[in-house]
Amino acid sequence: MNFSDIRFDCRHFRGDIPCKPNKLRDKVCATCDEVDPVTKRILIIKLGAIGDVIRTSPLVQKYRQVYPGCHISWITLSPEVVPSKTVDKIYKFEFKSVYALTHQKFDIAINLDKDVEACSLLEDVYAIEKYGFTMQDGHVTVANHLAEHKFITGMFDNISKTNTMNYMEEIFEICGFTFNKEPYVLELNPAYDGIWGDLKSRASGKKIIGLNTGCGERWLTRLWPEAYWIELIKNIQAAGHFPLLLGGPAEDAQNKKYAEATGAFYPGTFPLQQFFSLTNQCDVILTAVSMMMHIAIGLNIPQVLFVNIFNVHEFELYGKGIIVQPETGCDCYFGNSCKRDNHCMNDLPVSKVYSAVEDMIKLGR
Repeated sequence: MNFSDIRFDCRHFRGDIPCKPNKLRDKVCATCDEVDPVTKRILIIKLGAIGDVIRTSPLVQKYRQVYPGCHISWITLSPEVVPSKTVDKIYKFEFKSVYALTHQKFDIAINLDKDVEACSLLEDVYAIEKYGFTMQDGHVTVANHLAEHKFITGMFDNISKTNTMNYMEEIFEICGFTFNKEPYVLELNPAYDGIWGDLKSRASGKKIIGLNTGCGERWLTRLWPEAYWIELIKNIQAAGHFPLLLGGPAEDAQNKKYAEATGAFYPGTFPLQQFFSLTNQCDVILTAVSMMMHIAIGLNIPQVLFVNIFNVHEFELYGKGIIVQPETGCDCYFGNSCKRDNHCMNDLPVSKVYSAVEDMIKLGR
């Protein structure tokens, strides 16, 4: 084969190593019937938290629909949750990745983070069209008018409180699209499929209710009282369901405490992909944490979501969730400390939460 036969425009082309058609089937460019010409080169910059990365995945579906044959690159701090089957090139946010990206050319580049690092990267990347947030004159700004709404609601609490668009609608608007319930893409590692025999044996056919009991360290105002969790667990058990305590290292001590007080099953903490697989065993999820909310959506699990300090319109649950809120409202918009002597989450009764759990059990996966 001649050098001139190499298809640099093919989605399978790697350059540094053989492409998959060659590696697996000995195909070469000159005679390959799997050549897939790139129509658009697209870069997604979404560094953010794990949940933020997961909830950006519907955009991949949209770009594939609008630009068949596009080549999609994604740079992030959480490469392990980017859908590898639908994203062509995944970069971890570090110097060598930034260096590589700033020496490439893209048709479209999108940055959905307002962090200085992400905005600076969009500013430095060569792209014919840029969307989202960038840098100008030493400060964060918008790449074009489509991001103005999201920028303003993030700047001013009083305006944010009046916003009626959910996050999915906002990021699709930033990219010039209309959100039409495009699904999340969350890939499970099949290596963990068969390791939950003990859980299934313990549950013995009962509905497994995943209880994500923490709220993270950033927004402690979302924490539900211990006594309420214990009462809820006992109600779930009395109804013949199986409560499964879920969380990370920050919730470990608390979950052990709940397990000791109620006999609820707590299997411990796990690496992220294993945690996804564990969560996938559940019939319903209850959480105050947006990361778990996004995992549940990605796995198509009905959920009950606690909301107090955020605008309730922000959340898109795809018709498979119920939002429960304190009956007296909340005074601490995006706050990490409560202004009240009596925390508003004390005004979210167990009966209301339990009723929502039962509604989601009836809805089913």
